[in-house]
Amino acid sequence: MSDTPQTTDIPTDPQKSLLIVDDDMPFRTRLGRAMEKRGYAVTLAEGVEEAKAILRREAPAYAVVDLRLEDGDGIELVNLIHDIREDCRAVILTGYGNITTAVAAVKAGAIDYLAKPADADDVEKALLAPPGQMPEPPENPMSADRVRWEHIQRVYELCDHNVSETARRLGMHRRTLQRILAKRAPH
Repeated sequence: MSDTPQTTDIPTDPQKSLLIVDDDMPFRTRLGRAMEKRGYAVTLAEGVEEAKAILRREAPAYAVVDLRLEDGDGIELVNLIHDIREDCRAVILTGYGNITTAVAAVKAGAIDYLAKPADADDVEKALLAPPGQMPEPPENPMSADRVRWEHIQRVYELCDHNVSETARRLGMHRRTLQRILAKRAPH
């Protein structure tokens, strides 16, 4: 199965060119297919270097960029996109959000900052929101328990799966953290 979405019977508008940059292949492919069904001409990239190669050939009208990519930073990529095409409407996606990165994303020119797993409806609402207006809130936002769980998982990942270091950084007891990590993700 190819990583690039296949052309569908739905005609695409050249003004609806969309670049999706995410290192999570299943998510990237799923979002790409969903956006193609909405009439976008989708191009997929796994990381910063692949996105740069695409940007040398064409500048998209829209972009959806993951904040943390294996080979670089999504905010820097949004800056590059805007250097190439100033009117590109870019959305930053992240599995680990905080106010500092949200502010940095907006300063870089992102029109919105969405938590993963964002669905195609949320992404399209953000991309098409009138300038200066926020899109409608998502129909099914993550629960507070899910946001907490995602945050713990991200810190755990950044600490190279070291339970003691993660617990120290989160200010929680190591055994409490072990119990949380042993459970499934809340809905």
